[in-house]
Amino acid sequence: MAFKRTHTCGELTAAHLEEEVILNGWVGPRRDLGGLIFIDLRDRYGITQVVFTETDEELHRKAEQLRAEYVVCVKGKVIPRGEENINPNLVTGEIEIEATSLVIYSEAETPPFEIKDGIPTNEETRLRYRYLDLRRPEIQQKLMLRSKAYQVIHSYYQDHNFAEVETPVLMKSTPEGARDYLVPSRVNEGKFFALPQSPQTYKQLLMVSGFDRYFQIVKCFRDEDLRADRQPEFTQIDVEMSFVNEDDVYAHHEGLMKKLFKETIGEEIKTPFPRMTYEQAMNTYGSDKPDTRFGLEFVDFSEIVRGAEFKVFSGTVESGGAVVGITVPGQGEIGRGAIDRLTDRVKKETGAGGLIYIKMQEDGPLCSVAKFLTDDIVTKMVDASGAKKGDLVLILAGPKPSVLEQLGQLRLMMGKEHSLIDESAYNFLWVTEFPLLEWDEETRRYHAMHHPFTSPKEEDMDKLDSDPASVKARAYDLVLNGSEIGGGSIRIHNREVQQKMFELLGIGEKEAEEKFGFLLSAFKYGAPPHGGIALGLDRIIMLLTGAQSLRDVIAFPKNQKAQSLMDNSPDVVDKAQLDELHISLKKKPGA
Repeated sequence: MAFKRTHTCGELTAAHLEEEVILNGWVGPRRDLGGLIFIDLRDRYGITQVVFTETDEELHRKAEQLRAEYVVCVKGKVIPRGEENINPNLVTGEIEIEATSLVIYSEAETPPFEIKDGIPTNEETRLRYRYLDLRRPEIQQKLMLRSKAYQVIHSYYQDHNFAEVETPVLMKSTPEGARDYLVPSRVNEGKFFALPQSPQTYKQLLMVSGFDRYFQIVKCFRDEDLRADRQPEFTQIDVEMSFVNEDDVYAHHEGLMKKLFKETIGEEIKTPFPRMTYEQAMNTYGSDKPDTRFGLEFVDFSEIVRGAEFKVFSGTVESGGAVVGITVPGQGEIGRGAIDRLTDRVKKETGAGGLIYIKMQEDGPLCSVAKFLTDDIVTKMVDASGAKKGDLVLILAGPKPSVLEQLGQLRLMMGKEHSLIDESAYNFLWVTEFPLLEWDEETRRYHAMHHPFTSPKEEDMDKLDSDPASVKARAYDLVLNGSEIGGGSIRIHNREVQQKMFELLGIGEKEAEEKFGFLLSAFKYGAPPHGGIALGLDRIIMLLTGAQSLRDVIAFPKNQKAQSLMDNSPDVVDKAQLDELHISLKKKPGA
């Protein structure tokens, strides 16, 4: 016989003393003290301690059968715990349930790992038994915060008159970006849909259609190599707006972040967010998504060392490269062995050719290449760096932009190792004015730094023919604590400009018509100026919860080989299905 639940396992307090209650849940730790049997009863709301006494012998014998992860129903009376047994870490820590009835809904085998936070279980096992991993309070709390975030996001956009519109999941495969996941069409032999990497063209068409404010929380797909912050299927907050400029997009999404952080984790976010151009970010931090929770801003020594006899410096500057460094406070007494280990690590992890340093010691600066530099140059470098006694100046030399990126990696390394990062801070930043195009030496052509629908800055329009590499885009990224959480742009809404963009990207007129003819055609019939943004919801939740991986904030994630170990997907399909889809598989050589 089952009973209807009256309360969850996370809500009973001393205010409920003497009440008769009914709880459902999973059995956690069980403690048999002879005359008394205690269990922790768990559901997603919390934990309540239940006690079975020998007063009812049959009930006591039934309780002796209980094991971890049995699913049960308990009826009983709320009684106070003894003073010495109060658990201040639980909402229910002042009370326990004196059981009067027990129903075992289902028994459970011993799980492959204990359902408890902080257990060192390898990730492969956790993913294989994901339905058990999801029982852990830590994972449940993260997913419940994600659920709350969905509600806040919907509320915000509805309050600001955005229309929520669903766009197709089966769409046309287009060039640019990562690899598509392709879906064969059974009824159109030899033809394929693609799963969307983004609803980009559809949301632009919605603007052409007159839906001036659109949003959607949407699944997107990219067939690419995975990392801790990448999944083959991911969720983004997709937004588009008509008759707007960059400031309008910024203001709306600063408002969203302010509301989201306040209503999910109680954090007050200051607005407006700082802004920094792409060029400033690279020259100051060596990254287009800089972590501004700590300093270690770059110092450019290039002009100081331009005429130095030390050819590693002067030769680099003469060839158009840079000599740049950071000042690490309090590390001036670092030993030679530690410096050598750091140098080896920098070479291995960043690809830098070497590491030069100046130690600010009691008796003056000690430069690792002092015999190749004059005292005057060393003094000017120290002055430029702002280094004080006890500090360490680390210097790299090389071609741009690689040396800036290498120093950016070294900066992050130092920030983490020397506890310079304020882990309690949430530092937002808009990075703006990206290059419109980037040159790819391998393919010998330009690629769009964001995507081919991004508008050039108006003042750079006349450079599209003469100097395309110098053209700035009306593009922007939203960065939080060194992670890019969103990117967007003001779009091209003029057919001729869009065709010019395709031309610069090496997309010929015929290919452009085949791949994007529907969009170019729509522009003939009156397209409003428009722009938008896509925010990575998985990554935002990861940062909100302090998770180390996207896999901890997605209910059923894939591993780093894009596999689901739990249900063994992707998997083979039988020949009959392939025949229906007009597909034959190539055999590997020697198979």
